[in-house]
Amino acid sequence: MVTTVTKPLFEKKDVVLKVRTNATIGSMEDAVSAKLVSGLAAVRRLLDGGIYPVNSRLPPERELAGKLGISRGLLRDILAKLEAEGRIWRHVGQGTFVGGRAPQSRDEMALISKRSNPAEVFEARLAIEPQCASFAALRATADDISRLQHCFQKMERAPNSSNYFRWDSTLHRVIAEAAHSNLLLHLFDAVNATREQVFWSDLYRTAMAIDGRGTADRRATAYRQHADLVEAIVRRNPATAERLARKHIEDVRTYLLNS
Repeated sequence: MVTTVTKPLFEKKDVVLKVRTNATIGSMEDAVSAKLVSGLAAVRRLLDGGIYPVNSRLPPERELAGKLGISRGLLRDILAKLEAEGRIWRHVGQGTFVGGRAPQSRDEMALISKRSNPAEVFEARLAIEPQCASFAALRATADDISRLQHCFQKMERAPNSSNYFRWDSTLHRVIAEAAHSNLLLHLFDAVNATREQVFWSDLYRTAMAIDGRGTADRRATAYRQHADLVEAIVRRNPATAERLARKHIEDVRTYLLNS
């Protein structure tokens, strides 16, 4: 009688090796994930730091990766995620820009600006921004709230008018981002691109000046309005956030058009 010995499909050492290999792969994936999270936080801090305001261009990939101490491959993954969130946009051959992608070319926006006027800009803002504030109160994430508070604190401590207006503009866009509506954000960026033309910017700075001419009452009112608006979003009160955003824009319209 012949006895047949069945050899096990895997030797014990093979099983041990497989377990160790899987553990190693898992550790590597965890390490990559940790680097992505850390790198993402670093780039977000850079965007929120005020060095690169909305519509400014970030340094080239090689320089930015070196500054952050990460690989260019990891940086591309981070930028792709931020682009999906609407924090940046990239143009082949021109670089990476802060904020949402410009809905039209500069020439087209310049033409729209020439054909428009301050009253139309405020009409568009009143149609879009109060709704963004309402949605932000309903949908803002913990990260959105943190960024809103960060922007407001930067406005509060602004050493000059240029710095103040930069953070003012950034705060309004963060509110639009916190609404988590791609179409509303796109519309906001289109209106904002017109508003930030030199002509509109000069008018606004004249009406709400922090340095030189301008009233303390206007500055104090704008400060309280921003504070109350952020607070309404933090407290998840969409009706109040919408009302405050509308009142703020109406007041600025009155200051600007009557100056």
